[in-house]
Amino acid sequence: MFGILGLTSVQEAVYRTALDGPHLSDEEIAQKLDLGVDEVRTVLVTLLDMRIMRESHEEPGRLVAVDPVVGLQDLLAREHQQLMERQQQIAASQSLVLRMLAERDLNIGATTTGGGVQRLVGVDVVQQRLERLSRDVQRSVMTFMPGGAQSSAALEAARVNDTRALSRGITIRTIGLDSIREHDGTLSYARWLADGGGEFRTAPVLPPRMVVVDQRMALVPIDPRDTRRGALFLTEPGLVVSLVALFEQVWEVATPLGADRHPERDGLSPQEKKLLMLIAQGHTDESAAGKMFISPRTARRMMASIMERLGARSRFEAGVRAAQNGWL
Repeated sequence: MFGILGLTSVQEAVYRTALDGPHLSDEEIAQKLDLGVDEVRTVLVTLLDMRIMRESHEEPGRLVAVDPVVGLQDLLAREHQQLMERQQQIAASQSLVLRMLAERDLNIGATTTGGGVQRLVGVDVVQQRLERLSRDVQRSVMTFMPGGAQSSAALEAARVNDTRALSRGITIRTIGLDSIREHDGTLSYARWLADGGGEFRTAPVLPPRMVVVDQRMALVPIDPRDTRRGALFLTEPGLVVSLVALFEQVWEVATPLGADRHPERDGLSPQEKKLLMLIAQGHTDESAAGKMFISPRTARRMMASIMERLGARSRFEAGVRAAQNGWL
């Protein structure tokens, strides 16, 4: 469990020993673990920085272990705050890139600007391009869906395009705002997409609207503040690769759909438990898959399912919540 928190085996051993023996001195902890006293003191300072050790009220200057439940809650709260700040930084960065692209396009004033950028003016033209892309896509679609609750017309158009792509086995991943969980129509679409083989997550803040197709084409708004003006169609590899990286960053910290359900009723299968333990030991999805003799794709899907049932925003949080639920 503690490997999930990023503790080394020595740090975990020192913490557990201090927790079991709250009156043990540094020298006694070192003796029990057959470690040097200086090494134990260095570890204790590190654990103090992580806020799972604190100074004793009875003996100032001596460190004692924090109750693990309190410590875990504190760690989760700090990680959540860091994730929120990271999402806001990502959103601000993409907004800047889109403004620069829009200004470049408007200065040139042409439909096709060169450099892998084409201007699509108006909602109808954009919708036509989306319909064509849903027919031509070969592998994947990634979408940011900001703006909260979506209109019935927009959701119906999305269903038509998504149905066409899903029927051909295309991977569809969409991220909407957390607020859509309170809007029946948009939430119904999100669950329809997930039930049909796509994936849907939510985040408290998002960059402007974006659709990336096959990781080589992208649509972004000409003006993020007024998406009805149209979109920029990007095929320049350098631009698209940056947008793909942005999507993956937001996806990693977004909450899987289903986090509002009841994971404690489901538990983990033996295979899922093994995967989570390997991840906790520091393995990537790929290396864990190799040890389990499954494909990396299967490992990623299993991990996504675990995170969804636990309502976890990260692998770290999934491990902690699984441990709290008694699944590990």
